[in-house]
Amino acid sequence: MTQFQTATWQEKNKTQQASWHSEANLAVPKQIVIANDETKADEAYKLACEGTALLYRGDFQNAKQLLQAITRRVDRKPIKAASSLTEAFHQHRARQIQRANITNKILIELQHAKCDLKRAPDVKEAVLGALVIDEKRDKLPNAVLLSLRELLGMIGAHEWRKKGVYVEALQAHVHAHYGVYSPVRGEYLDLINQAPLNNPTVAFDIGTGTGVIAAILVNRGVKQVIATDNSERAIRCASENIQQLSLTQYIQVQQVDMFPEGKADLIVCNPPWLPAKANAPIEHAIYDPNSAMLKGYLHGIQTHLNADGEAWLVMSDLAEHLGLRAPDALTQWVAEAGLTVVEQLSVAPKHAKASDQSDPLYPARSKEVTSLYRLKLGA
Repeated sequence: MTQFQTATWQEKNKTQQASWHSEANLAVPKQIVIANDETKADEAYKLACEGTALLYRGDFQNAKQLLQAITRRVDRKPIKAASSLTEAFHQHRARQIQRANITNKILIELQHAKCDLKRAPDVKEAVLGALVIDEKRDKLPNAVLLSLRELLGMIGAHEWRKKGVYVEALQAHVHAHYGVYSPVRGEYLDLINQAPLNNPTVAFDIGTGTGVIAAILVNRGVKQVIATDNSERAIRCASENIQQLSLTQYIQVQQVDMFPEGKADLIVCNPPWLPAKANAPIEHAIYDPNSAMLKGYLHGIQTHLNADGEAWLVMSDLAEHLGLRAPDALTQWVAEAGLTVVEQLSVAPKHAKASDQSDPLYPARSKEVTSLYRLKLGA
């Protein structure tokens, strides 16, 4: 868990303070004023745009309505027509970042992981699930200040965590923790479940997340899988899923950056698909700045793959359609890593955005294809 800084503000003629938490790694607000049920949306929006944070005192549901009103004001600002899909993507990201920066200025204070506002839900379990990574080691400060937007994200993630995502290949549910990418796009899991498997003894699952790929490999007969991730949240999430699926005797979870020690007969990786800057740690499941993880995976295969083994790369071509990656870049990187593509298995996406014509990125999303590349050593 990240180290907490201290936020201070004036309230009732006294200096108050609480520990500051921001998932987006935003700095402690320099100016914090009190907002309540009488605060007008236009006033709050103006203050937030100027960099002033508003600590809400009053009714929780009214706080949510104020947040929604501010969000509408951000989204109301016109965006000029994009001359290309690449420009449309960058405009889309700029709007997302602007929306987050402004709406994160509405703050909530938690006392002992509880919200004391009127009509507030019981948030304690969601907050502890998001912020306490290891109960044996970490404890929350008594008073914590965080954005309402992030608190709502924790609540939503907690409900999804309890519900889980049904994975057809496992005939079971997988539960994603807060900050861990949920396997809601089942098409890439279908590719993992259908690709030819040449009886590997040992497999590596690089960037395991929820542990779902490792579980599918075991379900297909792999006897030993080492699942790695550099995220402490992901390690805990994968470990819990693997335990719930009764697969602990087959899967070992390790917190390392990319590859574990040794070699494997099969190495699988589903890296983030878009080579763009991640503006918060939680976005690293989607954005891979400069394709660093993708390139690192390809070049690490030589060291960690047995001579007659296979490496699987699961990738979408959305970046190519958006103009974020050259059409022949992936082919070139595979060759530079001393690898050969044995087979490319592909499937069209099934998610809602692929058919949402109101989405500014629809022309790219409608053409997107997700592929599993079977790679072998040797150019």
